[in-house]
Amino acid sequence: MRFAGEIAGMGSSSGVRVVVGMWRDTAFGSFADVMVQQPDGHRVLLAPNEEVAEFIAATYSFDEIRIGPVELSRFGRTRRVSGPGLVLEFVSGRRRIVGWLLRAVPRRLATSPRWLRIINPVAGVLMPGVRTYGSAGRGRREYYGAWDVHAVAGLRGTWQGEELGQLQPVYPPVTFGFGSTPSAPAVTSIVTTVRVSTAP
Repeated sequence: MRFAGEIAGMGSSSGVRVVVGMWRDTAFGSFADVMVQQPDGHRVLLAPNEEVAEFIAATYSFDEIRIGPVELSRFGRTRRVSGPGLVLEFVSGRRRIVGWLLRAVPRRLATSPRWLRIINPVAGVLMPGVRTYGSAGRGRREYYGAWDVHAVAGLRGTWQGEELGQLQPVYPPVTFGFGSTPSAPAVTSIVTTVRVSTAP
């Protein structure tokens, strides 16, 4: 199963780390979801419906799942996201150097599972915390094929009524799956491929 869209990962001075999935082309249609990790490590999934929640929860690990409207809007470089307990606004900044490098790779190759297995050792060097291939929940295998990366230039919002504070690196790394988002806050254009069987 393939999910085409963007992932935004960012930390905050409150200690809350947020990963927003903004998916335009999937088997579930277009949707947004949010993964939140609190300072104490508690992991929360915000999903728009039960079908999406079930699939994501079978692929990643969470301590709590909240189902309800996850609304996403965009105004120029500003994205606004709201979901159960969350109000977030963040700004996409300049393309990163690694983004320019990724754009030099043909997109079909950049999103190929075979290619992503080969470059997995290099990905963590270019973007600390990142892996392009790994084992997910229920014997699934997952591949992250990025083809562009922009910095996150700023954020504001609240989680459970408390201010998130200022933009910070994603530290400690989030622990929803086998890898984290880049430690430097970023919006990554990506195709995620999930093999639901254990076939290599």
